[in-house]
Amino acid sequence: MIEVSAKLIGGPIFMPGSKIGCCITFTHPPLPSDSRSQSNSDVLENLAWASVQINCLCLTNDNINFPSVMCVTKDEKYLGNSETSFAPCLTDNGHVVLSTKPKILFCDVGLSPGENKSYLYSDTLPNDAPPSYKGHLVKYAYKITVGMQRLNSPIKLLRVPIRVVVIHGLTEGVTCENSIDLSPSNPFLDSQYKHEECDMALQMLQNITAKRSPNFYNITNSRGKVARFCLFKQAYRLGEDIVGTFDFEQTDVSCIEFTVSLQCEEAVNKDFVAVSPRPRKDNVSIVSYNTQHQFCANTLKSFLQLAIPLNVTPAFSTLLVCVKWRLHFEFVTSTKTSGERLVETKEGTCWTGPEHVDIETMVWDLPIQIYPSVPSIANDPHAQTRITIAI
Repeated sequence: MIEVSAKLIGGPIFMPGSKIGCCITFTHPPLPSDSRSQSNSDVLENLAWASVQINCLCLTNDNINFPSVMCVTKDEKYLGNSETSFAPCLTDNGHVVLSTKPKILFCDVGLSPGENKSYLYSDTLPNDAPPSYKGHLVKYAYKITVGMQRLNSPIKLLRVPIRVVVIHGLTEGVTCENSIDLSPSNPFLDSQYKHEECDMALQMLQNITAKRSPNFYNITNSRGKVARFCLFKQAYRLGEDIVGTFDFEQTDVSCIEFTVSLQCEEAVNKDFVAVSPRPRKDNVSIVSYNTQHQFCANTLKSFLQLAIPLNVTPAFSTLLVCVKWRLHFEFVTSTKTSGERLVETKEGTCWTGPEHVDIETMVWDLPIQIYPSVPSIANDPHAQTRITIAI
């Protein structure tokens, strides 16, 4: 038996254009005490070959006609199929939309009992790689597949899942005009002016999400002003709180209660939706995450605080699907109240609520921008992904 383990270097989260590093170790466990009398040549384990490849699979529901232009073509030798011995995606469901060139780790390696050998696999993700996403209509899943084979044995696969995040709107050659480099300058070093694309993207992400620019919105219906809403900024990162305030002073309509939900809108390109005789909206899916509900009758001011989950996917767009984020508001306003009065008691004046309230509901959607938050876990040993199998 041979144990195979794979450990990602720098954590399981990557960005398009960044390098992926994986340390793969092949170990032949020591023999039991009652079998140590055998010679090493009798218990030597031989591995014929081992290869590594990165794949991205896209899964859709039955109502979507997957565009063939997004699939990896047969002309590319990087796609595992029945014509090659290493076929990491042959039995998987879905469409292969990204496949890197397989790299051979070794050929014909022997391991004695207690011996292990490690190999470093490194590759770069393409700049146009889609992000990891698990939606209701479309799913993108990445994996690093290690294929290996012992002599006279079937092929075994070790799959290591990874997560890819994309900064929506990032273009090549992006520079941060407001950034100042305070590091000492050396005229003899040219490398100080060559910033990696990943570092530039993270710097741009920091600049966009750190800006606080309050925006005020007057929420009105057909009968007048309902409330004034203030959102302190429009761009957020995963894990942040969306903070805002409501002002119900100087309004024309009384607001009884409100509900605010953080929603993700997943829209599939209509050109790829199967034609149906009945009108339907199978190309759009809306999912609500955190929700805040509050009664605000006779309230002058209120606040909003919604947390953005860390496991969701920020906004992105591909040829097949477009994912956006928004705040969904629902206001319950009163058109006519009856029975509301002030009653004099021994303790003082007591307000009595109305017995009947005529209400109407209005909705409002406010688009927001959500960007990824890439944690620095390269130095955290507990955050590294390690998977082991036996062959």
